[in-house]
Amino acid sequence: MLMLINCSGCRTPLQLPHGASSIRCALCQAVTHVSDPRSVPPPSLNAVAPSPPPTGPWGQPPPPPAHGNKRAVICGISYRYSRHELKGCINDAKCMKYMLMNRFQFPESSIIMLTEEERDPFKIPTKHNIRMAMYWLVQGCQPGDSLVFHYSGHGSQQRNYSGDEADGYDETLCPLDFETQGMIVDDEINTALVRPLPHGVRLHAIIDACHSGTVLDLPFLCRMNRSGQYIWEDHRPRSGVWKGTSGGEAISFSGCDDDQTSADTAALSKITSTGAMTFCFIQAIERSQGMMTYGSILNSMRAAIRSTGDSMGGGAVTSLITMLLTGGSAGGGLRQEPQLTSNEMFDVYAKPFSL
Repeated sequence: MLMLINCSGCRTPLQLPHGASSIRCALCQAVTHVSDPRSVPPPSLNAVAPSPPPTGPWGQPPPPPAHGNKRAVICGISYRYSRHELKGCINDAKCMKYMLMNRFQFPESSIIMLTEEERDPFKIPTKHNIRMAMYWLVQGCQPGDSLVFHYSGHGSQQRNYSGDEADGYDETLCPLDFETQGMIVDDEINTALVRPLPHGVRLHAIIDACHSGTVLDLPFLCRMNRSGQYIWEDHRPRSGVWKGTSGGEAISFSGCDDDQTSADTAALSKITSTGAMTFCFIQAIERSQGMMTYGSILNSMRAAIRSTGDSMGGGAVTSLITMLLTGGSAGGGLRQEPQLTSNEMFDVYAKPFSL
């Protein structure tokens, strides 16, 4: 029997084995002691535990930052030495970290990197570690906070039996150990990252994987054509299950539609392999002039991928299913269309973009 307790350091929910008197957090390394494990009540699934306030000089709490705190989880998985290997995902993670720190002033100490290159075993992108990082990202968030979740790796689908998916499939992310531990399903991602967000907190997800269009299970999808015209599609489940936030804002850029694949290619950078979506997302931001909007970024990403796809051959794709069928590559150039989903509808050409 396992019991849930909150880490004494970062407040991440931890699974306490039956009879254990202490447990070490995989994220912050704090040891939480429990005098009588049988008396520990399970934490509320909807509760967001506040973080202990930091202290400044002479023990006084420092003034709150003008624009809130910034926190990010960046996950890049190469599946090294396996038949599912991808070349560009760790590059994606490093580029995303660089952009967040230098363009959007994210403190390095507030960014968790999950890649196979990390020496800390708790920073390897296993299913457990990704789950814990998602919990850490939203725990204790306050109005004004900006959160980012970036994932570059394999994505897939599995049959949905609840009737909540219009196409009959759940979208999934594939952690490093997915073959033994299973995939992370969109319902779990929504529960961990989206539903706890309180008023005044903003989450951006950047998902560079196949079948990732609705991988956060957000209620609305921006369906945009090649001319840049768009309509919002209502993807709320017919069952009435709530997939929105607790008053906060959640917006996701994804590499492709649910029925498409995403490329891992050197055709865009001309130097090294990257995820097509991550490269075009960063490029759209770096090349922007004037006010950036969600519509201008989405249009720029799509145009870059479309022009590259029209002039290249094939590239490795980040689809588990296609990788298994093709042994690592597929022809036909880039045929992906980045997508935008949100917990609420808005004018994508009027709403300014910032992280």
